[in-house]
Amino acid sequence: MRAPISVIIPTLNAEATLPACLGALGEGLSEGLLRELILADGGSTDATLRIAESAGAIVVDGPVSRAERLRRAAARAEGEWLLFLRPDTRLDAGWTAAALGALVTPGAYHFRLAYDRPGLAARIAGGLANWRARRGRPSRGDHALLIHRRVYDAAGGYPDMSADETHGLARALGPRLKPLEATVIVMDRKANRV
Repeated sequence: MRAPISVIIPTLNAEATLPACLGALGEGLSEGLLRELILADGGSTDATLRIAESAGAIVVDGPVSRAERLRRAAARAEGEWLLFLRPDTRLDAGWTAAALGALVTPGAYHFRLAYDRPGLAARIAGGLANWRARRGRPSRGDHALLIHRRVYDAAGGYPDMSADETHGLARALGPRLKPLEATVIVMDRKANRV
């Protein structure tokens, strides 16, 4: 049986955070879950593409909207499941156990969110983001989404929105989008813009 998950990451000059994002995927490789890594690049001029090449990633590039790049990457993906991550996030240890449980039944899932900085403000921001996500409104793609291909296609994929295409996809998924008992950690937001 081939690995079920295609990982899709939209990038634009993501050299500062991409190595940590990719490093957290090692757990999925060890469990035999990851089929391929696809970077949907928007014209990086830093070391992003060299990092992608050394990781064995497929690069779908073009200076088009992030939503369009994500759609093109999803169309290129061979996995039965699509895992959408941002390059300034990393999956927390133990994420594969939750993913394995989700892979049993086709669906759509969002990860819990935490910020990689100390303090009450970060905990409150994470709590509010998770509260919104549980109500079907994950924002800015930070939560990471694990979606079965049929469910993604039935929802129409990422809508072409200039600001928050993840919220648009979440609206299209509606009640099919469920929380996953795994965490994605947002790293330094200033280091990367996708």
